Amino acid sequence: MSKLINIDHPSSLRIPRQSAGQRALKTLMAVLPWSIIAGLLWAGLFIKPQPVGGTVTPPALERRDHFYGLALSPGGEVWASGSNGKLLAIAENGQIRRLPTPTERTLQDVAIWDASHAVAVGNDGVILHSQDAGQHWQAASGVPRSEVANKLNRVRVAAGGLAIAAGEMGALLVSHDYGQSWQRLREEEDVAWNDVAILDGGRLVVVGEFGRILLSDDLGQHWEEPATPVPGSLMSVQFRDAQNGMAVGLEGTLLATSDGGRTWEGVELGVTDHLFDILWIAQQQRWFATGALGRWVAGDDQGWTTGALDERNRAWHTRALAVGSQVWLAGADIGRWDGRQWSELQP
Repeated sequence: MSKLINIDHPSSLRIPRQSAGQRALKTLMAVLPWSIIAGLLWAGLFIKPQPVGGTVTPPALERRDHFYGLALSPGGEVWASGSNGKLLAIAENGQIRRLPTPTERTLQDVAIWDASHAVAVGNDGVILHSQDAGQHWQAASGVPRSEVANKLNRVRVAAGGLAIAAGEMGALLVSHDYGQSWQRLREEEDVAWNDVAILDGGRLVVVGEFGRILLSDDLGQHWEEPATPVPGSLMSVQFRDAQNGMAVGLEGTLLATSDGGRTWEGVELGVTDHLFDILWIAQQQRWFATGALGRWVAGDDQGWTTGALDERNRAWHTRALAVGSQVWLAGADIGRWDGRQWSELQP
C-alpha cells in the first residue's frame, strides 16, 4: 500500500536551502542601483570634464559686430572700436587682427597719438590706454563718474599726451598723460556732449544735445556758450583750420562757422536723415559726412551733394575716416567708400 503525503501540512514539504553563491548574488543585485547612483554623484562633484579636440577661436570680425570709432595708426592700419570691447586692426591688404582689451564694454571711440600711445573710451565710463601700439591695454583708474550715466561718446587727442573725452551727464574729461589719469573740465549736468574739437592755442569747441555748443580759449578753464540756430542734437564737429569748421546732427543738420566756433549758420541740404560724423578730407579739399540709412553728404564752399552708399544696404554709420583717396566708415558694418562704390569688409 503506497504511503500518502499530506501536502497541506508544512512540515511535510522539503524547502531547498540557498547556496552561499545565490545569497551573494541577491545581495549584489540589491546594492547595485545605489552603487551606480553614488558613483554618478561622485563623478559629478569631483571629476572635471576634459575638452576633446582643439578650442574653436571665433573670427576677429563677425556679422553681429557693430563699430563706433575709427583711427589711423602711423603704420597704416585702420583701428576700429566696437561692441563687446572689440578693437580690430585692419591692414592695408585687408588682413584683420584683434587687439586684446580687458573689457567687454562697448568701445565708442579710439584715438592714436603716435606709434606707441593710444586711447579708447566707451560705455560705463571705461577708458583704456596703451603704451605699446595696442599690444597691451590698461583701464584708467580714478576716472570721474556720475551716479546717473557714464557712457563716453568720443575722445580726441592732441600733441603732448593731451586727450579730451565727451559723454553723458555733462562729461568732459581731460588727460595730460596719454590717457592714464583723468579729471573733469566741467561740473556734471543733464546733457550729453557728443564731440569736441581741439584747436591750436588751447581753443576747444564742444557740441552736444539740444543744439548746445561750448567754447573755451584756455583748455576748459573758462567757458562761453554761443547761440546756435537748431534745437536738435549735434553729433560731430570738425575744423579744417583755426577758423573754418562744420558740425552735423540729427534730421540732416549741417552748421558752418568761419570764426572759430563763435557764430554758426545752417546749411540747407534738403535731407532729413540723421548725420553722425563729419570730417575734412585734405587730399580732396572737401567735407564729408555720414549718418543713418547709408546717407552721405559731401561739399565745399561751392556747394553740397548727397546720396546713399548702396541702394541694397542702408546701414547706419557713426564714424568716418579718410585714408588716402578713400573713406572708411564704421557702424552697423564696416567698409570703404571711394566716391562711387561701397566695399563692405567681410568676416
